Amino acid sequence: MDVSVRLAQQPEADELLSRDPLAALVGMLLDQQVPMEWAFTGPYTIAQRMGTDQLNVHAIATYPPEEFAALLSAKPAVHRYPGSMAKRVQQLCQHLIAEYSGDPRALWQDVDSGTELRSRLRALPGYGAQKAQIFLALLGKQYAVRPEGWREAAGAYGELGAHRSVADITGPESLEKVRAHKREEKQAAKARARRDD
Repeated sequence: MDVSVRLAQQPEADELLSRDPLAALVGMLLDQQVPMEWAFTGPYTIAQRMGTDQLNVHAIATYPPEEFAALLSAKPAVHRYPGSMAKRVQQLCQHLIAEYSGDPRALWQDVDSGTELRSRLRALPGYGAQKAQIFLALLGKQYAVRPEGWREAAGAYGELGAHRSVADITGPESLEKVRAHKREEKQAAKARARRDD
């Protein structure tokens, strides 16, 4: 992966995300109920605590679960819910080994369409429908992984010029635009809930 992303807004973490597809997958997995930069700094923190400069799918998959949970729980914690996220990260790695011989790139290297890639992402532990679409958009927009129909398969997240998700973050300015969009969505949801009462 010869790209340069700025998802974590931290140089060392972004450098890892730029070259390690497993780091990108783990960052996306962690991206819930915490700020995006915190989630995408997580893979770098995990690698550092494991004493390496990148994530190793086999090492994570076979790490003793209680010790891996402790590794994610050490201060500062990798996530607001480090125990449950440690379990999900290990499940993700175990799935990659079982389905893709431990090679994260195999998820997208031989896909024929965006729909097929979305289905593969949706099958990952911890990836729901929305997360699969966001990661598909991230792959297309920033990692040059663009199977036929990828924008359509990513839904609104694939739109050109959108600022809806982490797929659209290229620096501090775009991060603020994504945050503003998320605030607007929350306010609209609250207004709908009040109307429905």
